[in-house]
Amino acid sequence: MSMERIDKILSSQNIATRSEAKELIRKKKICVNGKIVLKPDEKCNPETAEISVDGKLISFKKYVYIMMNKPSGVLSASNDKYAKTVIDLLPKELQRKGLFPAGRLDKDTEGFILITDDGELAHKMLSPKSHVYKLYKAVVDKILTDEDVTAFKNGINEFLPAEMKIIDEHTALVEICEGKFHQVKKMFQAVGANVTYLKRLRIGGVWLDETLEKGTFRELSPKELHELLCTKHGI
Repeated sequence: MSMERIDKILSSQNIATRSEAKELIRKKKICVNGKIVLKPDEKCNPETAEISVDGKLISFKKYVYIMMNKPSGVLSASNDKYAKTVIDLLPKELQRKGLFPAGRLDKDTEGFILITDDGELAHKMLSPKSHVYKLYKAVVDKILTDEDVTAFKNGINEFLPAEMKIIDEHTALVEICEGKFHQVKKMFQAVGANVTYLKRLRIGGVWLDETLEKGTFRELSPKELHELLCTKHGI
């Protein structure tokens, strides 16, 4: 990674704003590799340098990858004037600049949503060309049949073929590699069913952590980050 200004580094990690960093430097509370920083435009490599603020070492992360169990009623957006968003559910110390939900879940849809500031990874994850499949659990208001499974397998309207597995009369698992607006709901509507409950269970090779309560979150492990872009797993 290239050399960065110390005030920019602290701002990117949501530790201090540029103006707050200047004040900390004036008070001689920031050190890089054991030396007191005297100017905010001093530069270092944040991935290799030891940076401390008021005696505490900071752990630099170029990007963050957060798994959230999104609850119903919350928007998949970075900000909104009128409704609570997934970013609002994060504590202030994690609300660093540039965070966004990678892919949308409808307001009333629950489950696994990835929050990150890594645009390149998000693009790869969301592009149909990458074949990163997402798995959903859907409850519908009609009795599901093998004909419905076949219709999904053959592709419905403008949507690519999808795999469906019936769990019980009104419940199914659906795996898709697209993320079009209301896609799962529209596919079920095409076979005469209305979705009454929808939850995303998996992205790529990463399952939603069952220990996460609705509205809670944790960072992905390095292993999960690697498996996020895995292709079709099947159901």
